[in-house]
Amino acid sequence: MPSTNAYAEIWLDGEKVDQLSSNAEVVEPIYGKTYLPRKFKIGLTIPPTNDVDIFAQDMGFIAIVEDGRLTGFNLSIGGGMGATHGDDTTYARLGSVIGFVELKDVIAAAEAVITLQRDHGNRQERRYARLKYTVDTLGAEWFKEQIEARAGVTLHPVKAWYFERNGDQYGWIQGENGNWHLGLRINSGRLIDRPDSPLLTGLREIAKIHTGHFRLTCNQNLIVADVASADKKKIDALVEQYGLDSYKNQSGIRRNTIACVALPTCALAMAESERYAPVILPKLDALLDKHGLLEQEIVFRISGCPNGCSRPYLGEIALVGRAPGRYDLRLGADFKGERLNVVYQQNIDETEILNHLDGLFQRYAAERHEAEYFGDYLLRAQIIAEPTQKRIPLVLETV
Repeated sequence: MPSTNAYAEIWLDGEKVDQLSSNAEVVEPIYGKTYLPRKFKIGLTIPPTNDVDIFAQDMGFIAIVEDGRLTGFNLSIGGGMGATHGDDTTYARLGSVIGFVELKDVIAAAEAVITLQRDHGNRQERRYARLKYTVDTLGAEWFKEQIEARAGVTLHPVKAWYFERNGDQYGWIQGENGNWHLGLRINSGRLIDRPDSPLLTGLREIAKIHTGHFRLTCNQNLIVADVASADKKKIDALVEQYGLDSYKNQSGIRRNTIACVALPTCALAMAESERYAPVILPKLDALLDKHGLLEQEIVFRISGCPNGCSRPYLGEIALVGRAPGRYDLRLGADFKGERLNVVYQQNIDETEILNHLDGLFQRYAAERHEAEYFGDYLLRAQIIAEPTQKRIPLVLETV
């Protein structure tokens, strides 16, 4: 467990305010004295669902279940979404799967990855301080060798896995213990009361009778978890009464939309995102309906800037803000979250966005194979280039 008291430290004019924090030196077992160069994200997913965008995480664990028993995890390192417009040395990157870790070795391997980033991550240039740049500079194979040496574990050959989908599942799903979990779609994660959908009041009413848990998802949605079979009807009635069942009537693209907060909340935002989603989604629905695609599941992401909080580089369709009302249109990630998209058009406005998508939807409707997702079609039809991961060498200094 962490031993740090750094969260309680208060600094004023470059000096620590001693009376408000401990003078005793605390030895932090993993972060050490220097901590990490920047944030560090960890994800865990259980195939066949990639609902946490596992390859967007600095470190990811893909559960391997054999004969009904969890045997360990495939370990992925170096994922990350952030980039900067006009700077090709910054880029989105998918995590590299470097081996299979037995269950008994998972904690040791994870600590080794974190301490390697602590010791070798870039502390001179913030743009390059995430693990993905450390991995690209020193090499995934070097990381694998160092993890084994530091942790005293063996990274075995990667075991096969299969993802069917990205994103959340809605409605009732029964867990292994017999209880039920209700997935609810919350647009942009905003759990508030509006005249036509008093969502917050509805959840408060459910909370009065619910004896399980409420869980937030990585996709801005909510799960009413651990519901006994006897309570399902009561919760269903409240969900319908308060309009919490909107997912039943939403298009395939709406069910798979994520938008970051952007303006006016985020100081980094260059364009609208959360407030733009309700504007552009009806127009996209109209185009999809026009071509008979309204129910087609499509991963759609909107970001107000290239930093990637909505994980836009993993969207089959993504808008990345450039300026008020102007976006890069990115296309071609896959529905499973295992492929990055590419820039299709740069710095275009809504009219241009809709015109481009109208033509692409028309072609997709006419030319797609059975059960073929939009991003896969764009790649097969060579409408977009084969996505590649950039690996820009950077000189990092060891701390």
